Amino acid sequence: MTVGHEEHPTHEHVHGPTCGHRAVPHGDHTDYVHDGHMHREHSGHWDECEPAGHVAHDGHAHEHGVGCGHQSVEHGDHVDYVHDGHRHAAHDGHWDDH
Repeated sequence: MTVGHEEHPTHEHVHGPTCGHRAVPHGDHTDYVHDGHMHREHSGHWDECEPAGHVAHDGHAHEHGVGCGHQSVEHGDHVDYVHDGHRHAAHDGHWDDH
């Protein structure tokens, strides 16, 4: 999966353990949920942490939903589920990596 490098230049808020925004583990970093999107720290600034393109998660037999045991995160117009260091989102009958 490729993640675009879209810097969030006007982001003056500093995210961290006590900032009040939800922290979500994502691969080798932590995303912070803020205004319906995800931010990550990168080289002294904050980037949008959004996938570039459509990446289906093949072979995902687990059905996410209320009570599935995975953290849910509102993300734009849908809900992601945190699972094994990445986020999954339902899309056209399958799960996408986010």
